[in-house]
Amino acid sequence: MKPHQYICRHSNEVITERLIGDHSISFLYNTLREHTPSMFKALTSRRMSGLLGYLHFDLLSKHRTPSGIQLLNKLQVDWQECVEQPHYFTTLRTVFERQIRYWETRPMDGSPSTVVSPADAKVLIGSVKETPNLFIKEKFFSVPELLGQKTTWHKQFHDGDFAVFRLTPDKYHYNHFPVSGRIADIYEIEGQYHSCNPNAIISTASIHAKNKRIVTIIDTNIEGGAHIGLVAMIEVVALMIGDIVQCYSPTHYNNPQPVTQGMLVNKGAPKSMYRPGSSTDILIFENKAVSFCADLLANVRRCDVESRFSFSENLPLVETDVQVRSTIGHATHR
Repeated sequence: MKPHQYICRHSNEVITERLIGDHSISFLYNTLREHTPSMFKALTSRRMSGLLGYLHFDLLSKHRTPSGIQLLNKLQVDWQECVEQPHYFTTLRTVFERQIRYWETRPMDGSPSTVVSPADAKVLIGSVKETPNLFIKEKFFSVPELLGQKTTWHKQFHDGDFAVFRLTPDKYHYNHFPVSGRIADIYEIEGQYHSCNPNAIISTASIHAKNKRIVTIIDTNIEGGAHIGLVAMIEVVALMIGDIVQCYSPTHYNNPQPVTQGMLVNKGAPKSMYRPGSSTDILIFENKAVSFCADLLANVRRCDVESRFSFSENLPLVETDVQVRSTIGHATHR
């Protein structure tokens, strides 16, 4: 099976990713999906996804895995950045839902014109207008499908720019706001619970638009905002994700509250949390509203990295590993 590599932003090192359950995902999304579609649909349902998550992150991990520092080290988690002490971590779920001292360990450029990463994740950036439609629609999404056919918001993002953030199970799984602004809309779209493993993404057309997701539209044209118009933030569930909990906290993790229409929110503050599994965040911006950072633009087209998202040597598509609250772009003053 072809390896999958990405670029570490901090060191510029090319890293071969160890994809969890890669052979199982290949069997599920190739053999089973083709020959037993009814079983494939059942395995990617909400009920089965929740059951798999409970078995893996709660029941089995409690008896088969070490706890405390041993567990954190095994998962390559830096326990020194966690809010809780090591003895708190007794199951995979407690590690997955951990809180970190992000105000110390994830510094942020506070300038209103910067756009920051919503998660610790591997990111792909591009333009809906300039990227070949085959890549967008057949492998990731089309804007109307992703935002939902019943809404009119997709008109604002028709030719916009996008950033797709793939969170893996070892990552910190709180999402943070990428910009400051006012919540213009927030709504949920029901769907399946497909994996965000690269093999699943390239095997199933428009996979993110098939999954359950929460769409948040942020109006940045306020005092202290980036003044880049509307930003769509889509949180997509995946296999073994139990839920997306909206828990906005203006300061640290204090007094979490649901995200609601009309609410004013601060860039870099926690927005929500994924319950166990791997998952995806997608940001969509209005046309020419944002200029992505030069290193991210250079990385996505590197030909010396073996990415499963690359269709050919002429069309490389390479992820960069980024930290939450790190700058991914700047406002383009139109």
